[in-house]
Amino acid sequence: MNNKPYVVIMAGGIGSRFWPYSRNKRPKQFLDILGTGRTLLQMTYDRFLKISDKSQFYVVTYKKYYDLVREQLPDVPEHQILKEPLRRNTATCVAYASYKIALKSPDAKIIVTPSDQLILQEENFREKINSAVQAADTEDHLITIGIQPNRPETGFGYIQYLDNPNGLDKKVKTFTEKPNVKLAKAFVESGDFVWNSGMFVWKVKSILKAFEQHMPELAEVFEEREVFFNTPKEEEFLKKAYSQVKSISIDYGIMEKSNEVYVILGDFGWSDLGSWRSLYENQNKDSDNNVVEANALLYDTKDCYIKVSPQKLVVVQGLSNYLINETENVILICKLDAEKKFREFVSDAKEKGEDFV
Repeated sequence: MNNKPYVVIMAGGIGSRFWPYSRNKRPKQFLDILGTGRTLLQMTYDRFLKISDKSQFYVVTYKKYYDLVREQLPDVPEHQILKEPLRRNTATCVAYASYKIALKSPDAKIIVTPSDQLILQEENFREKINSAVQAADTEDHLITIGIQPNRPETGFGYIQYLDNPNGLDKKVKTFTEKPNVKLAKAFVESGDFVWNSGMFVWKVKSILKAFEQHMPELAEVFEEREVFFNTPKEEEFLKKAYSQVKSISIDYGIMEKSNEVYVILGDFGWSDLGSWRSLYENQNKDSDNNVVEANALLYDTKDCYIKVSPQKLVVVQGLSNYLINETENVILICKLDAEKKFREFVSDAKEKGEDFV
């Protein structure tokens, strides 16, 4: 009997904070952002292959990216690539995979992971995930992996936990998704909070029970799944189901509401690689703290990220804390920490033409 956990890789996002490098047609999870020869999706797959078997991987992606997943993960059987007809955030994504796995293996445990994170200490990481899989044994427990914060980041969820000297998993006291800057600063200064890494571990029974309790409308939509899943009518059923549910994250929908959330603290060189800034922090820098992926001449320039095709010479003078990126038909020059502006950039660029996004 195979007791290994199932692995659900969420790979449907559009990576707008990496625009223009990340595009609608090929978002960041399908790019070799770190220059390793493997895309972020492939690196995620490689990482979890040491924890489970390829027969127990499910990749959930937006229907438009199905071919990209097939191309990049040829070892994953077609029926284990789940196509979402609409983008409905992570709660629906997790629900679809969980209800699917429950039909096949009602006693399964599931690891849920984003497809675009960086883990530097793989062995340490596997150790923590295995601890989380053990902790998920307890009925109804929903396990998340927490990361020690090093800045007041507003793009992550924050977890406050109760200390448990006798166990690895600590009961979560509060779970706050994406606080404002003032609150994030207070959380970091208190020392009582960790970041939510976006990785979760639970029994399939535990998460389905949580959906029934905290997101009953979503659970109701998937009630009839047994008649349609794994039949030619699955696609039609999903279109209807997805059109009936709200777009909401698993964090807002379940983790903030449940009293059964536990955290395992992880320290394994983690980055969510959510933005140019976070990528900059993980790249090699020159003596002026610049990351240069270009044929460039720099003068009085520091703390910048310059990524331009090597066929062009880039001359930069007098800039500090700037991003310069040329990808295909877009040149972007903005503050390196202007993450909050990217939604606006992409929206306005779309008005100039679909080809720009």
